[in-house]
Amino acid sequence: MSSLFISLTVVAVVLSGSVFGAYFRSLLPKHHLEGDTRDIVKAGIGLLATLAALVLGLIVASAKNSFDTKTDEVQTAAVKLLHLDRSLRQLGSAGDEARQELLQIVKARVARIWAKRDAVQAALDVFDSRPNIETLEAMIRAIPVQDEAQRRAQAKALQATEELAQVRALVIAQSGSSIITPLLVLLVFWFTVISAGLNLFAPSNATTVTFNILCALSIGGAIFLILEMDQAFGGLIRVSDAPLRAAVTALER
Repeated sequence: MSSLFISLTVVAVVLSGSVFGAYFRSLLPKHHLEGDTRDIVKAGIGLLATLAALVLGLIVASAKNSFDTKTDEVQTAAVKLLHLDRSLRQLGSAGDEARQELLQIVKARVARIWAKRDAVQAALDVFDSRPNIETLEAMIRAIPVQDEAQRRAQAKALQATEELAQVRALVIAQSGSSIITPLLVLLVFWFTVISAGLNLFAPSNATTVTFNILCALSIGGAIFLILEMDQAFGGLIRVSDAPLRAAVTALER
């Protein structure tokens, strides 16, 4: 399901809570809405609001950590690409063909990830497509070295390709959502109960209705942004491709 659909569902659920609260207000005897009953309901609403704030903070932190991890992976990949390019340059003209293949690989991967907005699928596709890291590694191994300096440069290049392969494996291993669905469902339930509880004591008028709608939209908007952040390469809030684009520019020189 899309983030927008889930967020709109949350808005509808929270609004249904306010409707139920207003409906039960008209059914309950007046003395159920006064005195100690009113105090205990307000205390319960305060408790749920505190719990909801804590859980919302945990969900935001989880999504932010996942987003930051993927951002770090992109930056790490860009750095390793530059190190690999530097090692290939040290091999002289013998490394030119490998540099061109590296440039071709990087351009294709960047275009595929940010066009499909699916880093995991792009990482899986490289196992079947050519050229890839494995073919580049084989090409680097086949480069004839002339002296000790070139031998060290070749070793560094091979190490860099291995590290890039590890980054690709991390992208695949860390795929999936970082958001715990039952926790999100429980959070929405608490917001619905809070909305219903508040409307037990609120008169039905235009101001109340407007406030309920604004609150529901705010909650739905928060859930939408969290879900979008969790989709680091395909959401509205997604990882920037600037580090890899800068690496491509450096490779083309």
